[in-house]
Formats: sequence, C-alpha cells, structure tokens
Amino acid sequence: MANFNVNSVLLITFSIFASAAYGIDDKCAACNAIATELERGLSNEKPRNHLDMRHRLDSKGQRQGKLIDYRVSELRVVELLDGLCENMQDYTLEKVDSSRQWIKVKDWDNLKTNKQEARAYSKDISSFCGRLLEETEDELSERIKKGSVNAGEVSRVLCQDIGRYCSQTSGNRETVDGETSNEEL
Repeated sequence: MANFNVNSVLLITFSIFASAAYGIDDKCAACNAIATELERGLSNEKPRNHLDMRHRLDSKGQRQGKLIDYRVSELRVVELLDGLCENMQDYTLEKVDSSRQWIKVKDWDNLKTNKQEARAYSKDISSFCGRLLEETEDELSERIKKGSVNAGEVSRVLCQDIGRYCSQTSGNRETVDGETSNEEL
C-alpha cells in the first residue's frame, strides 16, 4: 500500500513537470514574446559600415573582392539571432487577471511568484525559441537580408507569416488552433 502511494505521488509529480517541460500552451503568445526580444535587437542596432571583402590584390595592385552592404549581410542576421534564445531565459509566465502573459524579469530575487516554477517557464520558452528558430531560420534570415523585417513588423512576420502560430483577426491575436489571446507584451 505504501509503495502504491509513493509511486502515485512520483507519477503525479512527474506528469506535472513533464507537461511544463514538453510544451508551451499558448504558442502564439510565446512566439510574440520572442518577436519582442528580436525587435529589441533590431531597434538597438547601431549603423555599420559595409563589409569590405576586398582582401586580394590584382596584378596592378588594385584590391579585388566584394563590398557587401551590412544591412543585407549574413553577419547582420547572425548578430541579430545569436543569443536570442539565451535572452529568452529572462522571460517567465505571469498570471495577469484570468490569463497568463510572458514577461521579461528584470530581477529574479524580487519575483513574487514561485521562483522554481518561473525558472521552469523560462527554460520552456528558451527551448521553444530554439525550436522556432530551427524551423524558421532560413526564411527569417532571407527576409531580414531583403529588408522585409523591420521594427514594428517582427511579430507579424515571425508569428503569422513564417511560423504560423498566430493569425490576425479583428484586432485580437488568435492562435492557429482557434484560441484567442488578447494580452500585450
């Protein structure tokens, strides 16, 4: 009998933590939080010079090679996306009214909710970010290089057009599976 109770408690505990670890309930809201962080990176970009790839000299002593505009370079994409998912570890899920929102935590010590649960959520969104980038990186990179991803449009491009986690309906963000999400990040 005691063995049954211990096994039951372990099974229930495992299922609670496994459900948190294996998925994000509102993928649209999580995608929008990631888009917010990417948008922050775009808005904090500093102007850069063109990339000078002219390292060889021809027979007349003239430099040969390409001069690449930084805005369309692979380097810019790498700098924008590198560390994005690590930055998502600063986010957690917070209950606001009857819904939950992804928020950026400035100071984990001042967090009023369960810190262990909050850290688990931050790992969940970081993992989701990794999967999202794995799925969308090629198309997202191309759109960034083409200039079609600008500040203010990242959420639409990443979460609606490419990732298809959200669809736009009458001012509310609606998940692809039909759940409506009104929270703003």
